[in-house]
Amino acid sequence: MPEIDAQLGGEWMFDPSHTRIGFSARHAMVTKVRGAFNEIDGRMHVDADDLSRSTVTVRLRTASVDTRNAERDAHLRSADFFDAERYPEIVFTSTAVDEVEDNTCMVAGDLTIRDVTKHVVIPLEAVGVQRDPSGALRAGFEGTRRVNRRDWGLEWQVVLDTGGVLVSEKITLEFEISAVKIEDYGS
Repeated sequence: MPEIDAQLGGEWMFDPSHTRIGFSARHAMVTKVRGAFNEIDGRMHVDADDLSRSTVTVRLRTASVDTRNAERDAHLRSADFFDAERYPEIVFTSTAVDEVEDNTCMVAGDLTIRDVTKHVVIPLEAVGVQRDPSGALRAGFEGTRRVNRRDWGLEWQVVLDTGGVLVSEKITLEFEISAVKIEDYGS
């Protein structure tokens, strides 16, 4: 098994103000619309001795979806898509973490949207580890994964006159994560 940097071992929390978990979808077959969730709670336990014992949990508040268009955001929060009133969170819980090459892991787990849980594997690249000006140890991770939104019951659609569709079924999930290590500064 490849070795990981020992300083990555321990407990980490996502920094929501420096983390973007979002998506992009094709709109009207001609352009992409991007969105993100503004309320994120992410935590990681990294076992530096045995990466397979590491865990990741992420919670996104569906009502915090933001595509920079109030009307579209309201539609995404409605029962046509996330149904934020009935299903306030999207949750990912890892089941396995495996380093596949230097600085790249495959994080497998269960993604639950609208009470539908599907297994997904997300490739994440460790971008770097640095101490920030306040002394906190930060780690950066990036990755993308394409999924079919219909697998989670996100079925709403409009067929265009030209035969295409208004919103693509394939969605690209986008991860830009800044995690801060939980350290005991008193020792």
